[in-house]
Amino acid sequence: MNPIDQAINFYKEEVEAAELYTYLAKIEKNPQTKGNFDALAKMERVHAKFWHQFLKTRNIEIQEGKFHKFKLFTYKILRTLLGSKLFVTILEMNEVISTESYYRYFHEASLTEKEKAILSKIIEDELEHEKIFSRQKDKFSIENIRDFILGMNDGLVEILGTVTGLSAVYPKSPITVGTAGLVVGVAGALSMAIGAYTSVRSQRQVNEGIKSKMELLFKVSKDRAKEEFVSKLLQSGIPEDVGTEILGKLSDNEDAMINLLTEEISENEIKSALYTGIAYLVGLLFPVLPYFIITSSSLVALLFSVIFAAIALSIVGIVVSVASESLSVKGKVLEMVTTGLGAAALSYLFGTLVQYVFGIQA
Repeated sequence: MNPIDQAINFYKEEVEAAELYTYLAKIEKNPQTKGNFDALAKMERVHAKFWHQFLKTRNIEIQEGKFHKFKLFTYKILRTLLGSKLFVTILEMNEVISTESYYRYFHEASLTEKEKAILSKIIEDELEHEKIFSRQKDKFSIENIRDFILGMNDGLVEILGTVTGLSAVYPKSPITVGTAGLVVGVAGALSMAIGAYTSVRSQRQVNEGIKSKMELLFKVSKDRAKEEFVSKLLQSGIPEDVGTEILGKLSDNEDAMINLLTEEISENEIKSALYTGIAYLVGLLFPVLPYFIITSSSLVALLFSVIFAAIALSIVGIVVSVASESLSVKGKVLEMVTTGLGAAALSYLFGTLVQYVFGIQA
């Protein structure tokens, strides 16, 4: 893309961003967050004005108007569906992309010294945006979002594989397939919930044990405890001289040393279990539901089951990509759909094999 086309895109993106932040400020109830979005909207309008003047000095006229209304509408829907935490992550990702694009343009495009100075300030502003979003994210909990995503994904893939395999065995009995999938799904949801509860609780108990051990060690032998502290720092890759310096500065702050050596687990095991189990049940609905609607043929129901599951897996892939702050949304969606449907295909082949070997007819 040539420099002029890039500048036009920058202008349009800044106008879009200003409109988006203005909208977010209107619907935001938290006064501080509302103020942040208002400030961001004003800042983006200043950036848009720069790009407009930049193009005007090069005799490039831009028709005024509102750009990419569908994109803005999509962001509004995502804000509603994903909630504040994940949506703020999307905004942060966009700011990272903008910053990198501006940085390349700063070094590659032909700019006057005045334009370079202004663009440098814009890059600083974009970096400040990232800081604002990082602070904003800290206000929202992401602990159970992971549990919900993993639970839903497991419910989708495992039950899709189950009903696919059973469809080969019971091609004329969709209700049988759907009921079996539902039973397996409920058992799986209980298993996942118990597993999540045990995992979080066990990790908490391990960390509490380490913390108690260090507290006792400081009471019995401070010198031995300090040696343990330095040893742990060295194991984490910190150079010995730096570790010794840290020890010197924290020598009278036992709590700080103990906290550095132990990981604080804020996740609640009961909430984790509930999120995981409920998400598993939500996930299993997509592949199971068609078997209770289409009662004439398991294979026809299977077709719709695969379609529903593929759509749901795509949504999960998008959310996973956003939650992990990955920029490859398309790659993650492709991975989720391919692995999920691949497992279903293998399950169908296995079901066909079972039917052939044992002579099951239904």
